[in-house]
Parts: sequence; C-alpha cells; structure tokens
Amino acid sequence: MPNRNRYYEPGENRAARVNDLFAAIAPRYDLINDLQSFGLHRWWKRRMVRLAQPRPGLRALDVCCGTGDIAFALAATGAQVVGLDFSEPMLAVARQRQARLRSKADLPNPANPCFIRGDALRLPFADGEFDIVTISYGLRNLAGWEKGLEEMLRVTRTGGQLLVLDFGKPDQPLWRACYFGYLRAGVPLFGRLCCGDADSHAYILTSLEHYPAQHGVASCMRALGCHETGIITLWGGIMTINHGVKP
Repeated sequence: MPNRNRYYEPGENRAARVNDLFAAIAPRYDLINDLQSFGLHRWWKRRMVRLAQPRPGLRALDVCCGTGDIAFALAATGAQVVGLDFSEPMLAVARQRQARLRSKADLPNPANPCFIRGDALRLPFADGEFDIVTISYGLRNLAGWEKGLEEMLRVTRTGGQLLVLDFGKPDQPLWRACYFGYLRAGVPLFGRLCCGDADSHAYILTSLEHYPAQHGVASCMRALGCHETGIITLWGGIMTINHGVKP
C-alpha cells in the first residue's frame, strides 16, 4: 500500500519518524487516548495486566511504556517494574505522573516503577531477567516487529509470560470495514483538534495496514518457540492481546 503519512516510513528511517510522532503528541497523548477510545483503552490495559498475573516478588518489563499506564498498573500489584521507551518526551510525562503520585503518597514504593530510555530492538538487559514482559501499542511502531518480539522473549525467564496489546484486524469483513472507516475518518480529527496535526493520528491506520496484527504476531510467537500462545479479541477484534509462555 502506498505511504500516505509523513510519520510512517519503512526501513532505516522508521525509528526517527516514530520518534518525531511521539515528541509531537506526548503532552496530550493520554487525553487523546481517552477521547478516541471513549475511555476503553483503560479497560483493555487492565485486562492485559490481569492476564499477566503480577504479584510481589516478580520482575516485570513494560516495553514502549509511553506515559506509563501499564508500568504503574503492574507496580501497583507489588511487582518490581521497569518501563522502557525510546521517546524522551513520553518518558518525561511518565516521570511527571510518578512525581504527582509520590506527592500524594499513592505509590507503595516511590522508586517503582523505574523508567529508562532504551531501544526495544536492543534491550539493555540480560537473558531471562524478567518474569513478565509486556508491550502495548508499541510493537506495531518498531522498525522490525519480529526482532522486537525476539528481544522481548530473550529477556523473559523460562516459564515467564510475554504479552502484546495492540490494534487488531477484525476477522469479520463488515466490522473491519466499519472499524477502518473510523480510523480513517474519525481518529485523525482528534489529532487535528488536540495536536493541530491530523497525520499524527491518521498514522494509526497507516501503521496497521503494514502490520500483520494478531494472527501474524501469534505465528511469530509460535515460531520463536512460545508455549500456550493465544489471542484474546476485544470488541470483535478491534483490539487484541497476544500472549505466550517462554519454554
């Protein structure tokens, strides 16, 4: 499909374009997520965290952590959490949120989660370092999503869980057409109204068109050797959670 969005560019320039995108939207990222999903993204994220079964004594890594929703939710269970992202503006928002929670004494451990800047394709961790590794709305944005999955699996311990939440491609043709129509015509309006830039959110559909979504991710997980792989479809497949266990 032709490239119609200035934030999407395949190949070696992909990371730079995505970095530009998140630098532009970071200040209003959470607001736009609430608006364009009608607040449902919060429920979808809670579903993934419940599936991960975090608890005290476990170590968790949230890759492409953004402003920290998943990292904070994992940390609230007592798990020791690292949130990693390559966008400094997004991490700045996450750290600001953490500072507000600290000031209200709403963090059981003020140093948890720990937010660091890093590359999802070259994770700065040893093999098997984490019990749980998650990524939400980030795998689709990597220059090599298969390499991203491989890296996530590398740092997962034997028997640990790997979970991916992202936009899906509904299997039912009519529902997919309606959903893609909303992404094409409705979602860019939020980008224009909140960021002055329709392309910042038209990017979602462009990136999804170039992404194999839930079935491709499941196939890759199986090829990498994951056990107990599965797909949870949310709202007819407009969002999906891929999950698997490292052998």
